Amino acid sequence: MAFFSSGSRALVEILTRLQSAETPMPVDQTFFEFGSIKYHVQASASDPENVHLSISTPSLSHEASPSTVLPEFTLEETRKAYCMFAEIVEPSRDGYALTLKLNFSGLARPKDRAKAIRQVSRLQSVVLSSQLKHILGNLGASGATKLVYNHRDPFFVSRTPGKINAIFPMRFRDDTDLAVATSFFQELQEAGNSYSKAPKCSWSAIPPPELRGESVHHLTTNGGFVSFDIFERHVKRNRAAKTAWILLNFQSYVKYHIKCTRSYIQSRMRKRQESLTEVIEGARLRGSDNTKKLQVRKKSKRRLISLGKAKKLQKGFRALVDRIKGLRLRIRVRALDRLRRHYRQCFAMPRVKGNKYYDKLE
Repeated sequence: MAFFSSGSRALVEILTRLQSAETPMPVDQTFFEFGSIKYHVQASASDPENVHLSISTPSLSHEASPSTVLPEFTLEETRKAYCMFAEIVEPSRDGYALTLKLNFSGLARPKDRAKAIRQVSRLQSVVLSSQLKHILGNLGASGATKLVYNHRDPFFVSRTPGKINAIFPMRFRDDTDLAVATSFFQELQEAGNSYSKAPKCSWSAIPPPELRGESVHHLTTNGGFVSFDIFERHVKRNRAAKTAWILLNFQSYVKYHIKCTRSYIQSRMRKRQESLTEVIEGARLRGSDNTKKLQVRKKSKRRLISLGKAKKLQKGFRALVDRIKGLRLRIRVRALDRLRRHYRQCFAMPRVKGNKYYDKLE
């Protein structure tokens, strides 16, 4: 998601368009990011080299409200970060916590200007990280301090000998997200304990001892409590800003990760369901084909049986016809054979010599 990056994409686009314009162009634009961060960019055509950038952002306090005055240590950190091409305008623009006058004319190369613009886009990160760094440096020996970057997800920091504990109460609206988050926290705890350079991570379903005495309303959660151990090496020099930004966006990142994991699981389940449906459909088609083949076999068998019966009937009919024909033949009486032979001997017919054929009478 966009807010995981410490730079403002809209601010980069506006400043890049101003620097790449062939002719000077006036700009007077106000825009919001994440609902609570307000930017104002102003540039005139008569003075195109100077661009005024104003920002209003919530401070790390008990109530997430826009800050109208930034502390001195934050202003000092801002001067160090942008001393090459920007200066702080005092007093700031009405309704804003900080106003910078940007001048990129001293940067001749386009590469250097692009790098400076990206650095300016991280102005909110510089402001918040300086505040968090100051708070971590001034923590008391006992008790926890509540910090609010997102009013829906506050977190706590406390100091113990040699380290600082960051405690995040985790809340989820959906039971499915809660189940996925529980598995994620267990894996995160194992990963944090297996790498020596990574901060030690712990997860508990009940509030840790550092939060004793806090309001029950702040400790009411369904996802437990995630704690990180922050050592001095994590807040030295350039690491302080990165560590601060990670802590400020940890809860948002966890919820984003849970949503992505849930959508991934659902997509895998849909693909699995589709593959099983294809297998079942194929089995059903093969079963229907086997049923058709079986029906054809049964029909052919019935035909063979009927043909066999027809042949048997035909043979029986022929036998019956032969019997009937035998009944219609002349009856031969064997006793008359002697009489015929005797009659032939008594009345012998004369034989004609010569041609055995008769002449035709005219």
